[in-house]
Amino acid sequence: MIKSVASLAVLASAVVLSCVANAAPQWDGSKARPMFVVPSDHSPLPIHYAPGHVPPPVTLQTWSGGYTDLTGHSITFKMVGSDPATSNTATHIKVVLIPVILVYGATNGNTTLDPSAAGTGGKGARSAMKQLALSPMTDDGADFKSGTIDCGTAQYVDAFQRCNFWGSVSTNTGYHTILDYVKIRGVKPLTINVSAAQGSIIANPFGSGNVGTLNFSTFDGQAGSYLTSHNTKITPDIFPFFISYDAYLTSGGCCIGGYHSARGAQTYGYTTFVDHPGSFSEDIDAVSHEVAEWYDDPFTNNHVNCQDNSILEVGDPLETLPNYGTFTVKLNKFTWHPQSLAMMPYFGAPTSTSANGWTALHNDITNVCPGQ
Repeated sequence: MIKSVASLAVLASAVVLSCVANAAPQWDGSKARPMFVVPSDHSPLPIHYAPGHVPPPVTLQTWSGGYTDLTGHSITFKMVGSDPATSNTATHIKVVLIPVILVYGATNGNTTLDPSAAGTGGKGARSAMKQLALSPMTDDGADFKSGTIDCGTAQYVDAFQRCNFWGSVSTNTGYHTILDYVKIRGVKPLTINVSAAQGSIIANPFGSGNVGTLNFSTFDGQAGSYLTSHNTKITPDIFPFFISYDAYLTSGGCCIGGYHSARGAQTYGYTTFVDHPGSFSEDIDAVSHEVAEWYDDPFTNNHVNCQDNSILEVGDPLETLPNYGTFTVKLNKFTWHPQSLAMMPYFGAPTSTSANGWTALHNDITNVCPGQ
């Protein structure tokens, strides 16, 4: 079984994580493939507060656990929420969604991609941001199952986490990790004027229509500056999640659907909402991928003995499956495409941990990771 170490809140030193390709040039137009990135390099993040406006010290609520993997190694981890072995109640985590408005000029597309604009949500006049509010990521009205086991009528990633630790949750049935999506006064969209050297409007490599591109290091630098300028309002107990529309990040190659990282104690993430049917990152595909990976590895340092994944990236093992590992869920008169996810036995944890002892939520993959 998973061994509970302690339920605690994590306070890390003030550092910033940059992507593995921090200095990578704009995409050269070579063949596109679906990608998610993992940050690696560290550098200081300056924190400046106005006199008399230093916020109280707060931390992201996490719990710590561990197990002995199939190679006999001891694995420890920290995850968002409370320990499912000891908690039988709901933990609430605040999330703020930040629209990313990308403005392309006359030389690289003459287009503005704004997830807050009407008609970007894939159906009717709704914006992508309003559509997200009706999705299984926010609305707890859909029932999720893993085979014959009912994970619960809940937000999607909450339901996944319940089945991920079904060995405990089958007893502690009241266990939940719920995201409370909040609006914070003064937290406005992030607008990026994209130069021709940083990105452009291109034909969608995964289907119909056009999409925008933006160099990863450009975006992550802007996100870091944004978090610094809002650090009295967006504090480490809150998860800021940047949302773009019909756009992919590039880092030497294309196309990155999302990532999550941490700057000191402040975790954050980015994803894109694509409204072209059948595309990579369609509606909540990349959203669900990144939120789940943030749940299970908020500081990207939960190391495992896998040759395909050095950390607990629960979305990556399924993204190369047909339809990028997605399945369909109907909710609020819309068909959503969340991604299926790997469960703890994939990373060498005992099969008693997860629902059915499976290595993925829908038995999409049946093997353990390479190296186990």
